[in-house]
Amino acid sequence: MKTIYEKNKHLLPFAIYMFTYLTWFAWLEDRYIWRYQVIHVPMDDYIPFCELFIIPYFLWFAYIPAVVLYLAWHNRDGYYKSAIFLCTGMTIFLLVSTLFPNGHHLRPVVMPRDNIFSHMVTLLYRTDTPTNLWPSIHVYNSLGAHIALYHSQLGKKKWIRIPSLLLCVSIVLSTMFLKQHSFFDVATAFVMAGVMYVLVYRCDLLYYLRQLRTGMRERRSRRAAEKL
Repeated sequence: MKTIYEKNKHLLPFAIYMFTYLTWFAWLEDRYIWRYQVIHVPMDDYIPFCELFIIPYFLWFAYIPAVVLYLAWHNRDGYYKSAIFLCTGMTIFLLVSTLFPNGHHLRPVVMPRDNIFSHMVTLLYRTDTPTNLWPSIHVYNSLGAHIALYHSQLGKKKWIRIPSLLLCVSIVLSTMFLKQHSFFDVATAFVMAGVMYVLVYRCDLLYYLRQLRTGMRERRSRRAAEKL
């Protein structure tokens, strides 16, 4: 057990964060909102409803954990970068949803077709309210997972990189074709992902955070030595 813990202890902070995130998000979904900002842009009116996109939408729940766990076990730096990327975006989302309640009126009142996929969408609608949408975490985390995979050793293999890209694109599209998100939610998720990509992968934010931690340790050591 000790060996297992030592090999996986770097997952603990991420697990604690996810517990906090899910608890906060559950509170956001259940709280009473007497007034919220309706999100809608003209582009939303041109995007048709298509229940087939429920498949990639649900695959998101396996895609993100699979990428994070792969990196945690095979690429420690890649894991830390993905954790910074994902957790920063999710925290911004929680703060926006808390301080700026938002929602939309895009969902169809009646399903245009009766099939297993529309039944799955109905189930989704029952469990997920059309609130707390901006920016789309479904989109943001999909971009983050694909970027992280692309920068890993596994991402150099076409048979992994291309399917990952296709899945990422289909998930992004699913948020709009299922009327789960406005085009505005998706566009702002891309902007946020672009900013984080520059910070995490181009400017190597992880390196500067490590330098900061090393500097703090050295200062504490010097202070301890001075006291002696």
